[in-house]
Amino acid sequence: MPDQAHSDRVDSARMRAILTLAAAVAFIALSYAAPDFQGYSTDQMPQAEPRPPVQPAGYAFALWGVIYLWLLISAGFGLLQRAENRQWNRHRWALIGSMLLGAGWIWLALVSPIAATISIFAMLALALLALRRTPSQDFWLLRAPVGLYAGWLTAAAFVSLGAVVAGYGLIGGQAAALVMIVLAAAVAAWVMLRLKPVGSYAIGAGWGLTGIAVANAGRHAEVMVLAVLCAALLAFLWWRERSRA
Repeated sequence: MPDQAHSDRVDSARMRAILTLAAAVAFIALSYAAPDFQGYSTDQMPQAEPRPPVQPAGYAFALWGVIYLWLLISAGFGLLQRAENRQWNRHRWALIGSMLLGAGWIWLALVSPIAATISIFAMLALALLALRRTPSQDFWLLRAPVGLYAGWLTAAAFVSLGAVVAGYGLIGGQAAALVMIVLAAAVAAWVMLRLKPVGSYAIGAGWGLTGIAVANAGRHAEVMVLAVLCAALLAFLWWRERSRA
Protein backbone atom coordinates (compact mmCIF):
# COMPACT_ATOMS: atom_id res chain seq x y z
CA MET A 1 0.00 0.00 0.00
CA PRO A 2 2.78 2.53 0.71
CA ASP A 3 4.12 1.89 -2.80
CA GLN A 4 0.65 2.50 -4.23
CA ALA A 5 0.29 5.74 -2.27
CA HIS A 6 3.69 6.90 -3.52
CA SER A 7 2.73 6.01 -7.09
CA ASP A 8 -0.52 7.95 -6.76
CA ARG A 9 1.37 11.02 -5.50
CA VAL A 10 3.80 10.80 -8.38
CA ASP A 11 1.00 10.47 -10.93
CA SER A 12 -0.85 13.42 -9.38
CA ALA A 13 2.28 15.58 -9.47
CA ARG A 14 2.95 14.71 -13.10
CA MET A 15 -0.65 15.51 -14.01
CA ARG A 16 -0.32 18.94 -12.40
CA ALA A 17 2.86 19.55 -14.36
CA ILE A 18 1.14 18.57 -17.61
CA LEU A 19 -1.85 20.77 -16.83
CA THR A 20 0.44 23.71 -16.02
CA LEU A 21 2.08 23.46 -19.44
CA ALA A 22 -1.32 23.02 -21.14
CA ALA A 23 -2.68 26.09 -19.32
CA ALA A 24 0.36 28.14 -20.37
CA VAL A 25 -0.09 27.11 -24.00
CA ALA A 26 -3.81 27.92 -23.87
CA PHE A 27 -3.06 31.27 -22.22
CA ILE A 28 -0.68 32.24 -25.01
CA ALA A 29 -2.64 30.77 -27.93
CA LEU A 30 -6.03 32.24 -27.03
CA SER A 31 -4.55 35.62 -26.11
CA TYR A 32 -2.76 35.95 -29.44
CA ALA A 33 -5.81 34.65 -31.30
CA ALA A 34 -7.91 37.44 -29.81
CA PRO A 35 -8.20 40.88 -31.43
CA ASP A 36 -5.57 43.43 -30.42
CA PHE A 37 -6.53 44.88 -27.05
CA GLN A 38 -5.10 48.02 -25.46
CA GLY A 39 -8.07 49.12 -23.39
CA TYR A 40 -11.85 49.11 -23.38
CA SER A 41 -13.58 50.83 -26.31
CA THR A 42 -15.67 53.95 -25.87
CA ASP A 43 -18.89 52.18 -26.85
CA GLN A 44 -18.63 49.66 -23.99
CA MET A 45 -19.45 52.15 -21.21
CA PRO A 46 -21.67 55.24 -21.12
CA GLN A 47 -18.96 57.77 -20.20
CA ALA A 48 -15.80 56.05 -21.44
CA GLU A 49 -12.94 58.22 -22.73
CA PRO A 50 -10.89 57.32 -25.80
CA ARG A 51 -7.68 57.55 -23.72
CA PRO A 52 -8.56 57.28 -20.03
CA PRO A 53 -5.82 58.72 -17.79
CA VAL A 54 -5.52 55.41 -15.91
CA GLN A 55 -4.55 53.50 -19.07
CA PRO A 56 -0.80 52.91 -19.65
CA ALA A 57 0.91 53.88 -22.87
CA GLY A 58 0.60 51.27 -25.61
CA TYR A 59 4.23 50.11 -25.36
CA ALA A 60 3.62 48.87 -21.80
CA PHE A 61 1.43 46.02 -23.05
CA ALA A 62 4.47 44.57 -24.84
CA LEU A 63 5.50 43.14 -21.46
CA TRP A 64 2.95 40.40 -22.05
CA GLY A 65 5.28 38.90 -24.65
CA VAL A 66 7.99 38.47 -22.01
CA ILE A 67 5.49 37.10 -19.50
CA TYR A 68 4.05 34.57 -21.95
CA LEU A 69 7.45 33.27 -23.03
CA TRP A 70 8.85 33.07 -19.50
CA LEU A 71 5.79 31.25 -18.13
CA LEU A 72 5.95 28.81 -21.06
CA ILE A 73 9.64 28.09 -20.43
CA SER A 74 8.93 27.65 -16.72
CA ALA A 75 6.05 25.25 -17.33
CA GLY A 76 8.08 23.26 -19.86
CA PHE A 77 11.05 22.97 -17.51
CA GLY A 78 8.71 22.02 -14.69
CA LEU A 79 7.27 19.15 -16.70
CA LEU A 80 10.57 17.86 -18.05
CA GLN A 81 12.77 18.35 -14.98
CA ARG A 82 10.59 18.99 -11.90
CA ALA A 83 7.38 17.05 -12.54
CA GLU A 84 7.66 15.07 -9.29
CA ASN A 85 9.27 17.80 -7.18
CA ARG A 86 7.12 18.57 -4.15
CA GLN A 87 8.34 22.16 -3.87
CA TRP A 88 7.41 22.85 -7.46
CA ASN A 89 4.07 21.12 -7.07
CA ARG A 90 2.72 23.48 -4.39
CA HIS A 91 2.11 26.48 -6.64
CA ARG A 92 0.69 24.70 -9.67
CA TRP A 93 -3.08 24.67 -9.03
CA ALA A 94 -3.13 28.40 -8.29
CA LEU A 95 -1.06 29.25 -11.38
CA ILE A 96 -3.17 26.95 -13.56
CA GLY A 97 -6.33 28.73 -12.40
CA SER A 98 -4.87 32.16 -13.05
CA MET A 99 -3.63 31.29 -16.53
CA LEU A 100 -6.91 29.64 -17.53
CA LEU A 101 -8.77 32.80 -16.54
CA GLY A 102 -6.17 34.76 -18.51
CA ALA A 103 -6.71 32.60 -21.59
CA GLY A 104 -10.22 33.97 -21.98
CA TRP A 105 -9.66 37.42 -20.52
CA ILE A 106 -9.35 39.46 -23.71
CA TRP A 107 -12.41 37.77 -25.18
CA LEU A 108 -14.33 38.56 -21.98
CA ALA A 109 -13.08 42.16 -21.99
CA LEU A 110 -14.52 42.65 -25.48
CA VAL A 111 -17.94 41.72 -24.11
CA SER A 112 -18.11 43.05 -20.55
CA PRO A 113 -15.63 45.41 -18.84
CA ILE A 114 -17.25 44.68 -15.46
CA ALA A 115 -16.90 40.91 -15.81
CA ALA A 116 -13.34 41.37 -17.12
CA THR A 117 -12.45 43.48 -14.09
CA ILE A 118 -13.76 40.83 -11.71
CA SER A 119 -11.86 38.20 -13.67
CA ILE A 120 -8.54 40.05 -13.60
CA PHE A 121 -8.73 40.49 -9.83
CA ALA A 122 -9.30 36.74 -9.55
CA MET A 123 -6.27 36.22 -11.81
CA LEU A 124 -4.25 38.49 -9.52
CA ALA A 125 -5.33 36.70 -6.34
CA LEU A 126 -4.39 33.31 -7.79
CA ALA A 127 -1.09 34.63 -9.15
CA LEU A 128 -0.16 36.02 -5.73
CA LEU A 129 -1.07 32.71 -4.12
CA ALA A 130 1.13 30.91 -6.64
CA LEU A 131 3.96 33.38 -5.98
CA ARG A 132 3.65 32.82 -2.24
CA ARG A 133 3.97 29.06 -2.75
CA THR A 134 6.95 29.12 -5.11
CA PRO A 135 10.25 27.93 -3.61
CA SER A 136 13.60 29.67 -3.93
CA GLN A 137 14.81 26.64 -5.89
CA ASP A 138 15.29 27.27 -9.64
CA PHE A 139 14.79 30.99 -9.08
CA TRP A 140 14.97 32.14 -12.71
CA LEU A 141 12.77 29.31 -13.95
CA LEU A 142 9.92 29.63 -11.45
CA ARG A 143 9.77 32.40 -8.89
CA ALA A 144 11.01 35.12 -11.23
CA PRO A 145 8.48 34.56 -14.07
CA VAL A 146 5.58 34.11 -11.64
CA GLY A 147 6.70 37.30 -9.89
CA LEU A 148 6.74 39.31 -13.11
CA TYR A 149 3.28 37.99 -14.00
CA ALA A 150 1.84 38.83 -10.57
CA GLY A 151 3.47 42.27 -10.57
CA TRP A 152 2.01 43.25 -13.92
CA LEU A 153 -1.41 41.95 -12.87
CA THR A 154 -1.25 44.12 -9.73
CA ALA A 155 -1.08 47.23 -11.90
CA ALA A 156 -3.38 45.91 -14.65
CA ALA A 157 -6.19 44.97 -12.27
CA PHE A 158 -6.44 48.51 -10.92
CA VAL A 159 -6.14 49.97 -14.42
CA SER A 160 -9.19 47.91 -15.38
CA LEU A 161 -11.07 48.99 -12.25
CA GLY A 162 -10.20 52.65 -12.86
CA ALA A 163 -11.41 52.50 -16.45
CA VAL A 164 -14.70 50.94 -15.34
CA VAL A 165 -15.50 53.32 -12.48
CA ALA A 166 -14.71 56.30 -14.72
CA GLY A 167 -16.48 54.78 -17.72
CA TYR A 168 -19.68 54.42 -15.72
CA GLY A 169 -19.39 57.95 -14.34
CA LEU A 170 -18.82 56.98 -10.72
CA ILE A 171 -15.84 59.36 -10.54
CA GLY A 172 -13.97 61.46 -13.08
CA GLY A 173 -11.21 60.03 -15.23
CA GLN A 174 -8.35 61.90 -13.55
CA ALA A 175 -9.64 61.14 -10.07
CA ALA A 176 -10.00 57.47 -10.99
CA ALA A 177 -6.41 57.40 -12.20
CA LEU A 178 -5.09 59.01 -9.02
CA VAL A 179 -7.04 56.66 -6.76
CA MET A 180 -6.09 53.53 -8.69
CA ILE A 181 -2.40 54.45 -8.80
CA VAL A 182 -2.40 54.77 -5.02
CA LEU A 183 -4.31 51.50 -4.56
CA ALA A 184 -2.06 49.58 -6.96
CA ALA A 185 1.06 50.92 -5.26
CA ALA A 186 -0.36 50.15 -1.81
CA VAL A 187 -1.13 46.55 -2.75
CA ALA A 188 2.27 46.14 -4.41
CA ALA A 189 4.03 47.60 -1.36
CA TRP A 190 2.10 45.27 0.95
CA VAL A 191 3.03 42.28 -1.19
CA MET A 192 6.68 43.31 -1.18
CA LEU A 193 6.76 43.81 2.58
CA ARG A 194 4.78 40.70 3.53
CA LEU A 195 5.52 38.11 0.86
CA LYS A 196 9.09 39.21 0.13
CA PRO A 197 8.70 38.55 -3.61
CA VAL A 198 11.50 38.67 -6.12
CA GLY A 199 12.56 41.82 -7.94
CA SER A 200 10.61 40.77 -11.01
CA TYR A 201 7.39 41.48 -9.07
CA ALA A 202 8.49 45.08 -8.49
CA ILE A 203 9.50 45.36 -12.14
CA GLY A 204 6.08 44.14 -13.31
CA ALA A 205 4.11 46.50 -11.07
CA GLY A 206 6.52 49.38 -11.68
CA TRP A 207 6.34 48.85 -15.44
CA GLY A 208 2.58 49.33 -15.33
CA LEU A 209 2.85 52.49 -13.21
CA THR A 210 5.57 53.89 -15.46
CA GLY A 211 3.35 53.20 -18.47
CA ILE A 212 0.62 55.31 -16.85
CA ALA A 213 3.12 58.11 -16.26
CA VAL A 214 4.25 58.06 -19.90
CA ALA A 215 0.65 58.06 -21.14
CA ASN A 216 -0.07 61.19 -19.10
CA ALA A 217 3.02 63.20 -20.04
CA GLY A 218 1.81 66.51 -21.40
CA ARG A 219 -1.79 65.68 -20.47
CA HIS A 220 -2.33 65.28 -16.74
CA ALA A 221 0.74 66.34 -14.78
CA GLU A 222 -0.61 65.24 -11.40
CA VAL A 223 -1.32 61.72 -12.67
CA MET A 224 2.13 61.50 -14.24
CA VAL A 225 3.93 62.70 -11.10
CA LEU A 226 1.99 60.38 -8.79
CA ALA A 227 2.65 57.38 -11.01
CA VAL A 228 6.38 58.17 -11.10
CA LEU A 229 6.51 58.60 -7.32
CA CYS A 230 4.70 55.30 -6.73
CA ALA A 231 6.99 53.48 -9.16
CA ALA A 232 9.96 55.01 -7.33
CA LEU A 233 8.53 53.76 -4.03
CA LEU A 234 8.44 50.21 -5.33
CA ALA A 235 12.00 50.58 -6.61
CA PHE A 236 13.09 51.80 -3.17
CA LEU A 237 11.40 48.86 -1.42
CA TRP A 238 13.11 46.47 -3.82
CA TRP A 239 16.50 48.13 -3.20
CA ARG A 240 15.99 48.04 0.57
CA GLU A 241 15.13 44.36 0.50
CA ARG A 242 18.19 43.57 -1.63
CA SER A 243 20.47 45.55 0.69
CA ARG A 244 19.24 43.50 3.65
CA ALA A 245 19.79 40.16 1.92
